[in-house]
Amino acid sequence: MDFAVDHLIFGPDDVDLGRSPLARAFDAETYVLGAFNPGLTRLENGNLLMMVRVAEALREPIADGHVRAIRWTEGGYRLDAWPLDLCDTADPRKFMVRGGAWRVMALTSLSWLLPIELSPDGLDRVAIHYDKAVAPQDSFQCYGVEDARISRVDGRWLMTTCSVSPERHSTTLYSSTNGIDWRFEDIVLDHQNKDMLIFEGRIDGRYWAQTRPLGDLYFAYPPGSEWRAGPSINLATSPDALHWKPHLAPGIRPHADTLATARIGGGAPPILTDDGWLTLWHGVEPKEIVGIYRTYWSLLDRRDPSKILRTGHQPLIEANAGLTRPLEDRLYVRDVVFTTGIADGGDHYVVASGEADLACRITHIPKSVFAA
Repeated sequence: MDFAVDHLIFGPDDVDLGRSPLARAFDAETYVLGAFNPGLTRLENGNLLMMVRVAEALREPIADGHVRAIRWTEGGYRLDAWPLDLCDTADPRKFMVRGGAWRVMALTSLSWLLPIELSPDGLDRVAIHYDKAVAPQDSFQCYGVEDARISRVDGRWLMTTCSVSPERHSTTLYSSTNGIDWRFEDIVLDHQNKDMLIFEGRIDGRYWAQTRPLGDLYFAYPPGSEWRAGPSINLATSPDALHWKPHLAPGIRPHADTLATARIGGGAPPILTDDGWLTLWHGVEPKEIVGIYRTYWSLLDRRDPSKILRTGHQPLIEANAGLTRPLEDRLYVRDVVFTTGIADGGDHYVVASGEADLACRITHIPKSVFAA
């Protein structure tokens, strides 16, 4: 779909690495591989707040026959060197370490989260809060903190993130009383359970969330089923937002009759509308290394979110090459839009997405798009 307001608000050239948590940590030049996948929320003053994932990478990752990765330690950030002949570097975002009985990878960048305050409509930058950045602080996130999703529930802001390490690829929870100052709470989901989105409101006193467990094995649906086996959006509930139990009924599953959503995952935290919970999610069509990422939407029952009332089967948001044309020399993936935040804008929603794993995109989507 085409929307009247659809633009890039923040990109890699807008980051001041002199104020990065990694600044002067080691004797090697870094650059911003991407500033993308922003969590989004509205502050008490009416402004919007994006938590932007800054992927900071080495300018020269390969040296002396090795590929290097950045890692947090208690003594500071350091560089690890892997023999190049043991690694597959085809994907610019990561490299695979050969020789194991299962897939093992390392990242070419380390991610931290940068709070950026926007005007109420999301069209202008108001302030960049480097002093409020969220960066690794323990061994379970030594390879970075990624992909914030922010929900406001009962006056408190909750932010889920992916924390990356050899110990586990976990979901971690932060909380805030003002939407800018974040306090680490705990690990809330264990290894390879990504895209956790907390609903913006409780149901019968309980917190609800969408989750997306990953794995290398899925059991087949029966022949002729409308569903395709693979990663899907599951549901979980909690009494306190810290302790989560998987919900018995399934959530959103990929349809068998299309490859466009062969793999799916959560996008923006579900928000309550007059018709039910509106959830924006991503579908991935297989293509080359990364695939084609598009944004879709579903409306869920307000009392039982496992019941899907309706779904938009045509893409809501697709990658827009025109937006990234001024950054053509910085592109390393294409056909990727990854929606990560939504806020009420009156007669429209302000939607935040990562564009091409490179920059932050703001789109105004009229509420009429989701009407029956």
